[in-house]
Amino acid sequence: MNIKHAEWVLRVAVAGEFLGHGVFALQGKKDWIGWFSNFGVTDASLAAQLLFIVGIMDIALALLVLIKPVRVALLWMVFWGFWTALVRPLVGMPWWDFVERWANWGAPLALLLLIGRSRDRQ
Repeated sequence: MNIKHAEWVLRVAVAGEFLGHGVFALQGKKDWIGWFSNFGVTDASLAAQLLFIVGIMDIALALLVLIKPVRVALLWMVFWGFWTALVRPLVGMPWWDFVERWANWGAPLALLLLIGRSRDRQ
């Protein structure tokens, strides 16, 4: 398998992860709305609005990574994937929920490293 094949596998994987989370956010996933209160957002209506914005952003990033992976967007996806995985134990879920979601930040990081490497060679 060449680098372009690996890049496309990662692009599709990252897009799928962010598309899935974006759709859940647009649906107003109740657990996620409740988690906002752990970080000072106690108004459920405001939390739902913020979650909706997050959903739109996640879906936009999913589409962007398929069209053209942009380094700064991938860097955000690494941060956001890490944060959203880390939120689980911070709101009282087991640490294994964080470990299980390492791919949420690991796949965008791998794609970022691969994109940087392949473009440096051109």
